[in-house]
Amino acid sequence: MKFFKAIILFCSLSFFSFETAHDYYISTTQIDYIEETQSLQITSRLFLSDIESLLRQRYDTSITFGEELKPKNVDIYIESYLREKISIKINGEKVDFDFIGEEYDYDIMKCYLEIQGVNSINSFEITNKVLFDLIQEQQNIIKTKINSKQKSFILTVKDTIAVLNFD
Repeated sequence: MKFFKAIILFCSLSFFSFETAHDYYISTTQIDYIEETQSLQITSRLFLSDIESLLRQRYDTSITFGEELKPKNVDIYIESYLREKISIKINGEKVDFDFIGEEYDYDIMKCYLEIQGVNSINSFEITNKVLFDLIQEQQNIIKTKINSKQKSFILTVKDTIAVLNFD
């Protein structure tokens, strides 16, 4: 029930996409296992105002996102932050992801990550603490499509790990 409320809430936020302030703190991360290419493709969606506040607090107080404006060094800052806050284990082994880049869609930042060389997945674990150090009410929705099975999780400050087993 909690999951469905969060999804409905997130969808309704799109109607207010031109406002920079928001009352709900949600991110979504979609993880797809592509067996043909033996890779995991990961897309994280974050409110631009939240990531801007975080980058200002951690790295550079002058960071500002605007029309056609991409702050200097933002790729380096985002990649560094995501590597610190997202951890993935496949079949019990920690794996590294490649940071592909980010793009902006109104008030949302989409971050693209990839893990290559994944032959099979028997177990999958993700720790996602993105924005928890800035916003205590933050909820990170994790949606997976692995081995033709779809599963969703809601991670909070008190529950930061999602685990899937395919035995």
